[in-house]
Amino acid sequence: MDAFYASVEQRDFPEYKNKPVVVGGSPQGRGVVAAASYEARKFGIHSAMPASRAVKLCPHAIFVKPRFDVYREVSHQIREIFFEYTDLVEPLSLDEAYLDVTENHKNNPSATLIARDIKKKIKERTGLTASAGVASNKFLAKIASDLDKPDGLSVIPPGKAQPFIEKLEIGKFYGVGKATKLKMESLGIKNGADLKTWDEVDLVRHFGKSGHHYYRIARGIDHREVKPDRIRKSIGKERTFSEDITDLEWIRNFLDELSKKIAASMKKLNAAGKTITLKVRYEDFETVTRSQTLHHYTDRAEDLARIAKELLNQTEAGAREVRLLGISVSSLNLAEGGIIGEQLELPFRK
Repeated sequence: MDAFYASVEQRDFPEYKNKPVVVGGSPQGRGVVAAASYEARKFGIHSAMPASRAVKLCPHAIFVKPRFDVYREVSHQIREIFFEYTDLVEPLSLDEAYLDVTENHKNNPSATLIARDIKKKIKERTGLTASAGVASNKFLAKIASDLDKPDGLSVIPPGKAQPFIEKLEIGKFYGVGKATKLKMESLGIKNGADLKTWDEVDLVRHFGKSGHHYYRIARGIDHREVKPDRIRKSIGKERTFSEDITDLEWIRNFLDELSKKIAASMKKLNAAGKTITLKVRYEDFETVTRSQTLHHYTDRAEDLARIAKELLNQTEAGAREVRLLGISVSSLNLAEGGIIGEQLELPFRK
């Protein structure tokens, strides 16, 4: 979907149409941009940017609070359209999904025509525009979907995939973030053609296990299937504070409360996990994470809080002001269908 949250706001409030709309927290507080309309993006505003910076870039921008219940409802409408064509739908978020239409309910042999039909139905039923990428695998389809936004439809035929990849700037490769981009450029890798000259061993030496992935995508190889039942990888919560925090006792109490909320969410999902991660963002926006993996699954708030506090000792919280704290639990047992057992404490006596 094109600027999904902001587009929904512009649809529901006509006075916002053709104006710079920013969905997220208040620029007077510690809010963060969740989405920006294309009119706002012209000023350099983008998601995850502090709202205080966004208002400096565009003082006349319209800031609105997110309405996630509305976004979820619209997302459900869109997903129903997808299911009219295929059951192989893998959602990535509320506004994005992979579809495998190799075999489809319409018996239409053209993925391009299917994409055009889907875009048309989305517009008719929701009043919103979507961009689609059509290709023979996930990696290429994802890149294609970003080529002609908004309201775009880009196709990368199999025969043209390799020339396309070779010309593609390395920063536009899906999965190559800012830090990796800078590292690659320092190694002389500026586009797909440069990346393709590297052998797999050297890529792994420089980029770890991601090197295998970079070796394959430089050749247009991506065998990942579209999985309609994606397994959730983590459960967590975080919070940005209205004021920077230095009081360690307050932080520890906050971690207690956050752990209780996460544990409640895990119980609702009948989930437990082994890896607990603490996320700390300092006042200058530097963000660090610290993790610990247990030998057993847990969904207990006491365990989460205890480990989070231990991990806190490995950060500079207290010595440096903190603006965000978060806890997440990963290595979940959802693949096994829920909690598979609980480690019991045996009351041995000396």
